[in-house]
Amino acid sequence: MKFGVVIFPGSNCDQDVIHVCKKVLGCDVIELWHKTDHIQNLSSQRDCIILPGGFSYGDYLRSGAIARFSPIMKAVIEFAEQGGLVIGICNGFQILCEAGLLPGALVKNNQQNFICKNVHIKVENSNTAFTKNVAKATVLKIPIAHSEGRFICDETTLQRLEENQQIIFTYCTETGEMNNPNGSLKSIAGICNANRNVIGMMPHPERAAELDLGNTDGLILFESLLTILQKV
Repeated sequence: MKFGVVIFPGSNCDQDVIHVCKKVLGCDVIELWHKTDHIQNLSSQRDCIILPGGFSYGDYLRSGAIARFSPIMKAVIEFAEQGGLVIGICNGFQILCEAGLLPGALVKNNQQNFICKNVHIKVENSNTAFTKNVAKATVLKIPIAHSEGRFICDETTLQRLEENQQIIFTYCTETGEMNNPNGSLKSIAGICNANRNVIGMMPHPERAAELDLGNTDGLILFESLLTILQKV
């Protein structure tokens, strides 16, 4: 299987994701420059596209608002519509929401400042490609680094997310109680689409995927993804 990693001007976690996919997981990686209007050598049946974190186009307008118009996004949307797995991390999550592949939006943290620290998240749904190997209610320690990570949506959308079990991760304490570092609605840290093939999360699992980093909780998510794709 292969991973396609989309790179925008201002992406700064692309090499981290590439390193994990290539060196830690041992998979092939295709770098997808934002001006590319097509995706070659990737199968929507057994490969995965990742939109990494960073500050696409400087986030001068609104995080992800300009990146969603990059030529590559048309190909990403088509890939997702064909059932291909698409993962958005931090800025990638923001871009997926702006592109309409995920509902809701990410806005300024309630403290109105940038937050960079380790947090704990609880797995709310273990029936996705990113969480298949992780039991529901498992608590993971994953770092966050964002200033616009507060998830919001209208009441109808929230009800749909809850009814369809599209909320994948929520922020919590080390022992699993609700904890909210940025004011996100219902402490939401990650969601998926109704078909469960598009996933967005604000925490950075690629920054917690090696023993050298002192934390491998993020690797569990990548290995889950690998397990699912290798079965196809």
